[in-house]
Amino acid sequence: MSSNLPSVTIVRRIKAPPSRVYAALTKPEQMIQWWGPDAGPTLRAEADVRPGGRFNIVFRLLDGSEHNPTGVYREVVPDTKLVFTWEWAGSTGWESLVTFLLKPIDGGTELTLIHERLPDEDARKGHEAGWLGFFDKLSHFLGGAA
Repeated sequence: MSSNLPSVTIVRRIKAPPSRVYAALTKPEQMIQWWGPDAGPTLRAEADVRPGGRFNIVFRLLDGSEHNPTGVYREVVPDTKLVFTWEWAGSTGWESLVTFLLKPIDGGTELTLIHERLPDEDARKGHEAGWLGFFDKLSHFLGGAA
C-alpha cells in the first residue's frame, strides 16, 4: 500500500498509569465495559494479545447500528506499545494499521493513537470521529483526563 494514504493521530493524557491503560486496551473483561465511539454498549470483546493473535469486537452505536472491527496483533510491548491491523468484519477491500503508544507522565499516561493506511478522506474523517469518542469513553472508564 502507498504510504501517502490518509491517517489519524490523536494524543490524549489519561489519569491512570500505563499498566491500567494497557489493561483497558487488551483485557476483554475491561474492553467490554467501555469500547466504542459513543454511549452504546459493547456486545462482545475477544483479544488474544500476542504477535499473530486476533481481536474481535462488536459494539452497538446509539443509532442501533452494530459494528465489528477485527484484526491481528503485530507488535505487543506490555504497558508501552500495541500495534494491530484493523478491518471491518464482512468488508472486502482494505486493512489499515493501528498503533497505540503509552508513555508515563506526571499524573498518568500520554496515550498516542496512530491509525494509518486508511483508504480515503471520508474513512479518515469517520475514524477520527470514532477514535475521539473512543478516547472519551476510555478516559471516563479510567478516571478522567490528566
